[in-house]
Amino acid sequence: MDTFQLLLGGFATCLEPHNLMFAFLGCLIGTMVGVLPGLGPAAGTAILIPVTAGLDPTGAIIMLAAIYYGAMYGGTITSVLMNTPGEAASAVTCIDGYEMAKRGRAGAALSIAAIGSFVGGIIATIGLVFLALPLTKLALTFGPPEVFAVLVVGLSLVTALASRSLLRGLIAAVIGLLIAQVGIDPVQGAPRFIFGFPELLDGFGVVPVVMGLFGITEILLNVESRATQPKTAKLSTLMLTRDDVKASVGPIGRGTVIGFFLGLVPGLGTVVPAFLSYVVEKRISRTPERFGKGAIEGVAGPETANNSCANASLIPLFTLGVPSSPTTAILMGAFMINGLTPGPQLFIDHAEFVWAVIASLVVGNVILLILNLPFVPVWTTILKIPYSLMIVIIIGFSVIGAYSINNNVFDIAAMLVFGLVGYIFKKLDIPTAPLVLTFVLAPLMESGLRQSLEMSQGDFSIFLTRPITTTLLTFALVSIAVSTFQAVKPVRGADSEA
Repeated sequence: MDTFQLLLGGFATCLEPHNLMFAFLGCLIGTMVGVLPGLGPAAGTAILIPVTAGLDPTGAIIMLAAIYYGAMYGGTITSVLMNTPGEAASAVTCIDGYEMAKRGRAGAALSIAAIGSFVGGIIATIGLVFLALPLTKLALTFGPPEVFAVLVVGLSLVTALASRSLLRGLIAAVIGLLIAQVGIDPVQGAPRFIFGFPELLDGFGVVPVVMGLFGITEILLNVESRATQPKTAKLSTLMLTRDDVKASVGPIGRGTVIGFFLGLVPGLGTVVPAFLSYVVEKRISRTPERFGKGAIEGVAGPETANNSCANASLIPLFTLGVPSSPTTAILMGAFMINGLTPGPQLFIDHAEFVWAVIASLVVGNVILLILNLPFVPVWTTILKIPYSLMIVIIIGFSVIGAYSINNNVFDIAAMLVFGLVGYIFKKLDIPTAPLVLTFVLAPLMESGLRQSLEMSQGDFSIFLTRPITTTLLTFALVSIAVSTFQAVKPVRGADSEA
């Protein structure tokens, strides 16, 4: 069956009334999550995993994916109207988006952001459609050593790129690996590192960990830093002029390309593509002095790039089973909760499911466009809710969600503990992304490593005698070496000046 037929089958499943409703609800909730300053797609997706616990796997993942890319646009609304990014990737939108709002052009800024997000998301999804089967066929030739090597590459990139300090990234990654070791040994069947707590026999659950690290941590940080309710700029007409459209075509095209290709790289996230798009637009502009003063190109390019990147980041997750960001790691955890393991085998064993999810990305982007263009005034009313009340609602929802997965009070305690861990990490400038990714990937890495050693009867040279494995591990070592050099170079420079 060719790609086109598989995609048509996916649309048939996705457009079933209940799945269409899940896509709509995901976009609706995701936009709401994005509108709330400081929450972001990772925290929102983590907190809302329990909502999907009773759904079938297709509906659950369709809804969670929609929450992810819905939150990516929702953050734009607060960036433009309040100069407060709802999530990190929208920070660059504040530069020109809020300036446009102050000049009475908030509607135009939000309109071009919605259109750019739609175009970037759709084209990235088309890229996923065409790359899915070729990458899957390649990945199916992988044995346990190759799988282990791919995961090592992903983690090396994430650790290197997730922080300005390689040491801090490594600390987070090691802590994630240690947390993942808690529970039953997958080979020997013996309990390990449970310290007398029978609740830990199954290890720490993905949901309490990610809800704590993202949801509770963000709440603690916002309680600490947020003193007053921010003022909102007035919303103008949403209509674009001919000059607006003409000026935005190029940035939208370039933002789509930048976001798509950087979305394939594990660890970059959506912040880097958004800022890179802004820098590119400013450098190639004939009037760079307009940037920072309300240039529509400064909104169109970055907003397109971050949504293109968000959709493209699903490619390595679906085809190789490697999450490229904290949010996709959370999505991977949701896959596992539903008894599914992302990777090439997913396209064989659960083809109907995976193509329905891919088709839902197209449908979801259309829904998102419809929700965000005419209903922006509705979203702005959410910003009038007292933030103190909103925090109480989010905490209550988090506690109920953590408990509802296993009906276990221990999960609530774990969520609160990891919320405190995430808060300490933020204070020490230690990234949480490597911790989450290693925690999710560690069981797969351990399985790949042990199976490889069983194949070679304990001989580690198996990783050096297989061309693909050797190439991937060499790439991982080079990545770590380059990051180490970049980290050491400033220190040497400072010492020489002293």
